[in-house]
Amino acid sequence: MAFGSFERKTSSQPMAEINMVPLIDVVLVLLVIFIVTAPLLTNVVKLDLPKATANADLQKPEKIEFAIDAQGALFWGGERLSREAALEKFAEAGRKRPQPEVYLRADATVPYRYVMETLADASKGGLSKIAFVSEPAR
Repeated sequence: MAFGSFERKTSSQPMAEINMVPLIDVVLVLLVIFIVTAPLLTNVVKLDLPKATANADLQKPEKIEFAIDAQGALFWGGERLSREAALEKFAEAGRKRPQPEVYLRADATVPYRYVMETLADASKGGLSKIAFVSEPAR
């Protein structure tokens, strides 16, 4: 390392090496700080917590199979119904707790309008758990 001196030279050139002393000083100070504070972060308060048992409430939500065929006809669990009847059934199912899950099966050629209307009706009925069912690609 090159250290500067107080002597003046006639051909003084700038020092071309980095002075590492301040960097080492800062690193050592940070090391001391971390050594001092590390034990403070690992203090654990030992508590004797009470023991409790509870049964988990694992009610499976009801599954609603809803289908739309290629012509736009609606089916609730295999039973054909009108849009108004479907809206009533969605409202009735939306009041149940836990909320039922709707599995929507739509034909690949059905116009999007029928799927959108079904989603809107289910949302109006208070249902938010809606899944689209499809077949895996071969």
